[in-house]
Amino acid sequence: MAIWHGAPTVEGINQSMGDCMPSYLGMQVTELGDDFIVGTMPVEDRTRQPFGILHGGASVALAETLGSMAANMVVDNSKFYCVGQEINANHLRPVADGLVTAKASAVHIGRSSQVWEIRMHDASGKLNCISRITMAVVPVPSL
Repeated sequence: MAIWHGAPTVEGINQSMGDCMPSYLGMQVTELGDDFIVGTMPVEDRTRQPFGILHGGASVALAETLGSMAANMVVDNSKFYCVGQEINANHLRPVADGLVTAKASAVHIGRSSQVWEIRMHDASGKLNCISRITMAVVPVPSL
């Protein structure tokens, strides 16, 4: 049974990224499971650091994008929204090119907070980054 509120789709999620950072960095959501979300990001000039490898900040941007999307899809957005409180990342190996793929899975879904783990792999399937994000669940202000 899916943990998502409503019936989100990969197409709808990608459209919701609009004209902001995920689109600028070439991120795409590729899969939505019952309790996880998967996305990709190219390793290219706009996501590399000066030494020619994937920028750690780009990895964190992908992790936060997937974790934040997932957290907000779990709650009723007419009553709540989720915002990041803390994120960390362990960069385990460099990636020079290709596509990185990340999977966000829930560690904890609570009434006032959520914790998501994001595991990122290079094109050959090697783990290059592990991240964890804590999200605050905030009530929508009443008018």
